[in-house]
Parts: sequence; C-alpha cells; structure tokens
Amino acid sequence: MKSMTLYQKLAWSLVLIFSLLCALVLNWSKQLEQSSVHHAQQNLHLQLAEHLVHDNPLIQQGVYDYKALENLFHTLMILGPAFEFYFVDPEGHLLTYSAKPGQVVRQQINLSPIQQLLDNPTATPIYGDDPRSNDGVKIFSTAPVYNQQQLQGYLYVIIGGQAYDTTLKNIKANDNLWLAAMWFVAALVALFIAMLLLFRFFTLPLKKLNKELNKIEAANYSLTKMSLDSSYTADDEIGNLSKGVNAMLARIDEQFQSLQQADKQRRELLTHLSHDLRTPLSSLHGFLEVINKPDSHLNVPEQRHYLNLAMDNCQQLKHLIEQIFELANLECGQVKIQSETFNLGELIYDCVAKLALTAQSAGISLRVIPEICDFTVTADIAKLERVLTNLIENAIRHTPSGGEIAVKVSQQSDQLYVAVSDTGVGIHEDELNAIFEPHYQARNSIKRGSTGLGLAICKQLLTLMDSEINVSSTLGKGSEFRFNLAMQAPA
Repeated sequence: MKSMTLYQKLAWSLVLIFSLLCALVLNWSKQLEQSSVHHAQQNLHLQLAEHLVHDNPLIQQGVYDYKALENLFHTLMILGPAFEFYFVDPEGHLLTYSAKPGQVVRQQINLSPIQQLLDNPTATPIYGDDPRSNDGVKIFSTAPVYNQQQLQGYLYVIIGGQAYDTTLKNIKANDNLWLAAMWFVAALVALFIAMLLLFRFFTLPLKKLNKELNKIEAANYSLTKMSLDSSYTADDEIGNLSKGVNAMLARIDEQFQSLQQADKQRRELLTHLSHDLRTPLSSLHGFLEVINKPDSHLNVPEQRHYLNLAMDNCQQLKHLIEQIFELANLECGQVKIQSETFNLGELIYDCVAKLALTAQSAGISLRVIPEICDFTVTADIAKLERVLTNLIENAIRHTPSGGEIAVKVSQQSDQLYVAVSDTGVGIHEDELNAIFEPHYQARNSIKRGSTGLGLAICKQLLTLMDSEINVSSTLGKGSEFRFNLAMQAPA
C-alpha cells in the first residue's frame, strides 16, 4: 500500500483536529447557552412557588383536599403551559400533580436540591429531579407549605416542562434556524479550505524538493546528468534544508568524481607497474636463460658479461620497487618529517660528490653556485637529500654529453631557493604540469633507466616539508627545477 504524502498527512490531521474542535466548541456553546437560559429562567421564576402558596388559600391553610389541589394545578398549567406543578410530602413523595395519568414515572424525588435552593437562592441554576423521567433533571421553583407552623410538604414547580421542551424543539426546526446553521457550517468549511490551501502553500517547497531528489536518485546521484533546482532560497527552515541538500549533493558528487579519478589513476598505475616490472624481468630472464643453456658454449668473459647485465637489471628492478613503495607510503601519509638544523651547502656538495662519477661517465659537468655555499636551514635532511639526488639524477638522464648541470642557491628575505638547472633537451610547455605525475615521461626524454617516479616523489617530499617545487624549461636549451626552504635565523 502506498504511503501518504506529507501534505496528505497534514490534511487528514487537520480534518481530525478541526472536527474534534468543532464538536467541542459546539458542545461547550450549547451547554453554555443552556446554562445561561436556565439561570435566567430560574431567577425569573424563583418566587413563583412562594407566591402561589401565599396567594392561594387552598395551599396557604394546609393541604387536605388533594383532588381540589390537582384541579388547581391543572388550571395553572392551562394558564402557564411551560410549568409543571407537584406537591410533595416532607420525605419527597409525590402527593398530587398536574400531569395526566401515566406521564409521571417517578413517585419520589430527592429533596436535597429543594433544600439547597431554599438555603441559597443565588446559587442558580440548581437542577432537581424531573418526575416525568427516570434520570432527567430540570430547573425548578419551590416553596414550603405549613399548617400551624408544621411542615406539610413542598410546592415543586418544574420550569420548562415537557410541553415547553416539545415546543422549543419544534421552534428549533424552523427554517430560519436551519439557515443560520447552514451559514455557520459554510463559514467552518471556508475556514477549513483556507487552512488546506495554507498547508498546500507551506508544503509545496518540500514537495518540489522531494521531486528533485527523486530525479537525482534516478540519475544515480550524478550531478553531471541532473542538477538540483535551487530556486527556493528563502531564509527559513525549508530554504536552509534546500541549501543543505544542495551542498551535500555537491559534496557527494565531488567525492564520487574523486573516487572515479582515483580508480582511473589506480588502473593506470597498475598498467605502468606491469609494464615497468615486465621490462627488467624479461631482460633478466633472457640473460639467465642464455647462461643456463647447456649447449651455449659461452666462455668465461661472455658468461661474466651476461651476469653483469643480469645484475644491472636486478638493480634496476630493486630500485623501481623501492620507488613504488616510497611513493605509496607518501601518498598514504605514512611518512613523517624529522626536522633538524644543518648546513645546506654541505648536503649539496655531498649529493654532487655522490653523483659526480655518473655525470662524468655521461660526459656532463656538475657545479655548485655559489661555490662557497654556507646556509643554515631546518628541515628533514634525509628527505631533502632524496629530493636533491632525484633532481640531479633526472637532470643527468635528460642532458646529452657535453652538457652542464648546476645546483644554485639564492636568498630572498627569510627564504632560500634551491634550483637544479641543466642544458638538456628541455620540456614541452604543455607537459610542464604533467611531469610530476607518477610514471609520466616527456615525449623527448632521454631514457637512461628512468622509472618516471622520481619527480612525483620529489613533489610529495617537498609538500611534507611545506615547500613548493616549480619548473621552467625551454625546449632544446634545458630545464630548471626550483624549490624553497625556510632559512634558519642566526643565533
């Protein structure tokens, strides 16, 4: 079964509450009206019974002839059909009355209301037993009847008797009263319709928002296919809800796009890894297979040559795996910085000395500018050495024989700028931002054992040290990689 909408729930709730309130108001107004009428009538006829007792000799001298008294009551009812007359003894038993035979169903009444009205006439309305009903009550007028100062009973006059009720009921059925009731009902219906329209107006933004969310859900929460309508921008609860849903969906879409990009990068990384690992493994397998052939008839120098090639491929494979793990740790945030204060010039000369033989064998000269490089910095010395080594090795790989590599240090305010420049092949302008991506290699790069991970590792390490690396290059003339370090203030 389909569940009700918010508007339907509010509408039905309004119907139930409205109906209950109408019933309560009508019942309360009816009771209030009846109480007011009874109060007025009882006050108006409060001394009726007393006047009848004092003005009628038959009652004033004591009642002995109940038949004559019955005829008197009958005569009085003809003159006042809205009244019913009863004479009761001091115990509440009905002695005589004005009703026809069979109309009186109660032969004794409770005297407590009579005594209450006699003691406190201002406490109206006070209701006494209706002899014509087993459980009904009516307003009344009463007076005690004495004979030689001895209580004979009470004259008990019902105000608004059965004849009165019948006549009043017929009057209420009059067309004018029905017309008034119809106008009252029409006013209530108009109010009800107005309330429904107000509920409709208040819940319409929620309905629109729900409709838009259903469309987003149908589009698999992709904002590229469907965008949320943010036309409702009122500064209220629904407006804030709409803005919050917009922000939440934008954030979900951003994370979804990020996950898609991460998945794409993961697939590309696996592709690059399989390719990078396959090359040295295939070479290593080939050289070992040549050496292991029983009919190869290789002499000792040839065997040593193939073993050296196999060792080179093992070393390249080891280096590649180490870089892969290093980059993975950096991207996962598992690498911590351990800062210390040291001399930057000494570190640069150590890195240059470590790679001097490699540069010399490639016909490339290495130098430090300025030669006296005496600067003190606070950083992670091991990671900074890794950055300088990667940048110098990268420059050696992309610089042809006869070229030059320079490590330059300059000071600007409280910052030191370290630059590694070369006179190599340079980088295309459209590739300057892409070279820091893992496994990316420029189109014109000279591959000398490159894995394509060195620059990516450099960028991650410098980011951890709150530094930024930039590159400038001229195609065919060389490149320069530059990063900043905070200079240690002199003691």
